[in-house]
Amino acid sequence: MGSQIAAHLANAGLTVYLLDIPGKGSNKNELVETSFKKALKLSPPIFFTEKTARRVIVGNFDEHFDSVAAVDWVIEAVVENLDIKQKLMERLESVIRSDTVVSTNTSGLPIDAIAQGRSESFRQRFLGTHFFNPPRYLKLLEIIPTADTDPQVLERMKWFGELHLGKGVVVAKDTPNFIANRIGMYVTMLGLQALTQGYTIEEIDTLTGTIAGRPKSATFRTADLVGLDTLMYVASNLYPAIPHDESREVFRVPELLRKLVETGTLGAKTGQGFYKKQDRQILSLNPETLAYEPAKPLNLGDIEAIGKIPDLGDRLRALYRDRSRAGAFFRESILKTLSYAACRIPEIADSPTDVDKAMRWGFGWELGPFEIWDVLGFETVLADMKAAGMTVPEWAEVKSQKSKVKSENLIFDSRLPLIWQNPEAALLDMGDGVVLYEFRSKGNTLSLQVVDGLTEVLDLLENDYRGLVIGNSSAHFSGGANLAEMAMMAQSGLGAIADLIVKFQTLLQRIHYFPKPIVAAIQGRVLGGGCELVMACPQVVAAAETYIGLVELSVGLIPGAGGIMRSVTWAADRAATEAPHHIQPFLRRVFETIGMAKVSNSAAEAQELGFLPPTARILMNGDRRLEVAKEEVLCSDRAGYASPPERNAIMVLGRPGRAMLDYAADTLYRGGFISEYDRYLANRLAYVMAGGELSAPALVDENYLLQLEREAFLPLLLSQPKTQERIAHTLKHKKPLRN
Repeated sequence: MGSQIAAHLANAGLTVYLLDIPGKGSNKNELVETSFKKALKLSPPIFFTEKTARRVIVGNFDEHFDSVAAVDWVIEAVVENLDIKQKLMERLESVIRSDTVVSTNTSGLPIDAIAQGRSESFRQRFLGTHFFNPPRYLKLLEIIPTADTDPQVLERMKWFGELHLGKGVVVAKDTPNFIANRIGMYVTMLGLQALTQGYTIEEIDTLTGTIAGRPKSATFRTADLVGLDTLMYVASNLYPAIPHDESREVFRVPELLRKLVETGTLGAKTGQGFYKKQDRQILSLNPETLAYEPAKPLNLGDIEAIGKIPDLGDRLRALYRDRSRAGAFFRESILKTLSYAACRIPEIADSPTDVDKAMRWGFGWELGPFEIWDVLGFETVLADMKAAGMTVPEWAEVKSQKSKVKSENLIFDSRLPLIWQNPEAALLDMGDGVVLYEFRSKGNTLSLQVVDGLTEVLDLLENDYRGLVIGNSSAHFSGGANLAEMAMMAQSGLGAIADLIVKFQTLLQRIHYFPKPIVAAIQGRVLGGGCELVMACPQVVAAAETYIGLVELSVGLIPGAGGIMRSVTWAADRAATEAPHHIQPFLRRVFETIGMAKVSNSAAEAQELGFLPPTARILMNGDRRLEVAKEEVLCSDRAGYASPPERNAIMVLGRPGRAMLDYAADTLYRGGFISEYDRYLANRLAYVMAGGELSAPALVDENYLLQLEREAFLPLLLSQPKTQERIAHTLKHKKPLRN
């Protein structure tokens, strides 16, 4: 866990000393180096880029402990042993500065006990900082002050965690398992109990997964990923630590879990747990025989119909009202969960909102427990709890419907005044003369209505407003072009689809050279045409967790709206001179990136790949992207914004460069890395990148390359059966076909 925390801090731009106990041989760094090398190979990656990893300096307690004397923050993440932690704190106090903050990442020991025996000054700067694993991908950071923690230190750490580390910070009480793991373990143990009530593993996972607004790994797949030994360890430690918990018996380790751990059946790390993959088939454990069996049909009534309800609130209400075994399970488990969560206030947190945030950010729930309570109907749930004889805390008894807990999971732009809209896009007023263009199409795809709407917005912007932000509050900025719409237009012949491509190219060129500031505010997946749109924007604000790429080759196409043109320009700009031998390495890198449909691992890597400009603002806290994008517009406007100069002289390499790129594609094909049709597509990509039929290197303008894009793109869509197969497969199965 220490390496993972170090990686996240390095991603945030900090220099990090990663210290571990010394090795026994001559190289005392052996343990920390081995651990760090393993961390570098983790998938998904824990570092934004390879360069980011260089910010971590490894060392050992014997030779490098004095390095902590110069740091601002020390995070302890050693073994969960109170005596060892206390001795480490004693040693730290003798070395650190008088203003250094010290925190522990413990999840199972009392925070206050770890700092016992230390000076008052030390205890004032000491607190718990519980990162959820993996820290890069899970948003929750629980900060746990002790009675001695200076309030200013607490506020400073909250601010730093939110702004610089991009975390969702929740202040928790110094109680066993804090907030998220206390509630999360309770829900997990309820799932285990249901195995004794006639429900199968698949049925329980169905009812505790996406249908309930939770991750698809649900109960038992999550347990396998975490490790059944870890699950048992947490429950075993929690049970004796909560003698006054009215639901303590829920945490008693069930015999089934104990048997599995004793036999070394620990989940994913041992290849089998509650599930086992055998001969490409997923088998599940029979809790009676401990044998693995194929999944049995679900006996859950109309669960399939309920699962198709798009709105989560409507889906939860339907599940709660359901009269089948599915509804019976959901009602009992959710009522118990809500009762338990309510009884933990103010024991583990001061407010229901903090519990909701912890479960959303730490366990990936779409709605926290109290938000679910509100969705189901506050008074209805309260009455059902009482009827079932469940404990209802006093604060909930006196709470009226009007004072119910409101979700803070609010969308930034949901409160903005509407200026204009069509069925798939809207223009919103951000104030101060700045407007926001928001996609509302399925998957935020660039449909014809989105493209036409943006054209209309630019017409409006010519005569009014100071600037434009293009963004949205979805998890992902854009899935690219609307493939279904494009395929349908292609059936109408060359004219319709050619007009669409020209329209999109013209729009993106207009955006790039627009006389007023236009800023793209992006996050999550930014693919295909969405990537081309962002590449056209002179200014970009990106969440650090942005995954961007030109993926058109995966559906049998090549970029057709300026993506190739801008990539060739990027390669030429990166070269030291316009000499072909200087440009070649960068051009080949771009060719391989587009040809392999590579998607960046982060916004920082997107800059290295040429998808984002070096001037892009990258935010660890991506939730701030729209706010920061607005400020970028205002700042540019106040400074007297000038659009980028036109590019009329872009170096392309002609036939020699095309031969070089074709050879690279052929090498990949002969190595078995790409299919024969992939090679054909790569050849078409090379044709455009090298400048078409030019016999030698030459300088060309942007329109020349855009025309080549159209020339190569349109025949692929209109007359290549394998491209049409790829598009149809992607639309049907939501994953690419390599034919």
